[in-house]
Amino acid sequence: MTAYFLYHSIGQYPEKQADITRVMASFAAAWAAPDDQQWGHVLGQRARFIERWRALIDAPEHSVTTCENVTQGLHMLVTALPPETLRGKRILVAADCFPSNHFLLSKLQERFGFTLDTVAARQGAAWVESEDFITQWGPDVALALITWVSSTSSHRVDLEALVAHGRAMGSVIGVDITQAAGLIPFSVRAPAIDFAVSTSLKWMCGTPGAGVLHVAPELTRRCQPELRGWFSQPNPFSWALDRFEYAPDIRRFDNGTPASMAAIASLPAMDWHAAQDHAAILAQNRRHTEWIIAEATRLRLDIVTPRAEARRGGSIMCRMPGDGAPIVAALRAQGIAADARGAILRLSPGIITTDADIEALMSALAPLTRSA
Repeated sequence: MTAYFLYHSIGQYPEKQADITRVMASFAAAWAAPDDQQWGHVLGQRARFIERWRALIDAPEHSVTTCENVTQGLHMLVTALPPETLRGKRILVAADCFPSNHFLLSKLQERFGFTLDTVAARQGAAWVESEDFITQWGPDVALALITWVSSTSSHRVDLEALVAHGRAMGSVIGVDITQAAGLIPFSVRAPAIDFAVSTSLKWMCGTPGAGVLHVAPELTRRCQPELRGWFSQPNPFSWALDRFEYAPDIRRFDNGTPASMAAIASLPAMDWHAAQDHAAILAQNRRHTEWIIAEATRLRLDIVTPRAEARRGGSIMCRMPGDGAPIVAALRAQGIAADARGAILRLSPGIITTDADIEALMSALAPLTRSA
């Protein structure tokens, strides 16, 4: 088995291939059967997927729906807000947010009349400090998108302080929880936020396309999604063309027939995760990441992840002496799976990562970093 350090990217768990094969075979049998039971199977599996996510993030009933990815979920929310919410105001993001979200917002500002304001990292720093985000967050910020854990440094923000400040400013508060969901406990109610977006990849070990959007019920009632369809209604089978009505809950963010394949394919991973000892998974990660920090320090690598456990997610990032791609290729040749963003080597140990894998990683890195 490959020594696996890619939980910031895809995520693996024991028997994942067999589980996906089984659930896809079940879907194929149901969908190809010459009867009228297909939609009951498909929509029932999608509903189970949503309930797994709702339990994971402690969300109220009828406040979570599916989307294709984090970027689409953010688009669904922003474009559904009342027009006066954003016009003439700012949307605040951090420079170490997921770039795809920034690409989206920079385009939407032209149409919705807001200014996208990006909080920069301090000179030479690998992440944006929470206090700098707060300093730039004034009462003219209509919406703030908080990146809970950065994908390039594994820095974890002071979420409680940020949300408390955002409440005082009267802003809509959203959190991208992608980089730690399923590893570090998270509740949309403590502290209470307005919306959250995530994917089922990474620590949740799901498949691409299985994104989720949570919107607090109070905010949902104010939203009128522009992408709407028959599933946006209280009764999808109400087909009177002149009597459309939004559903009173998160279903108003649905539109046409739901794309359910990714949710179905990810459901075994969600079921597996729900059955695990989550404290034990986190404890294993903490032990392994502390080990990586200690060995990287011994090798005199430039660690760009906070050393304090409370300030980081589940990954350790190190700046290599040069381009990280040759080092990733050399590790791959030795059966070690990692990746790099430019010079930043990203290492994320998870449930299938063993002590022997940590030893193999550090033994391989020592000559590679010296030669680099």
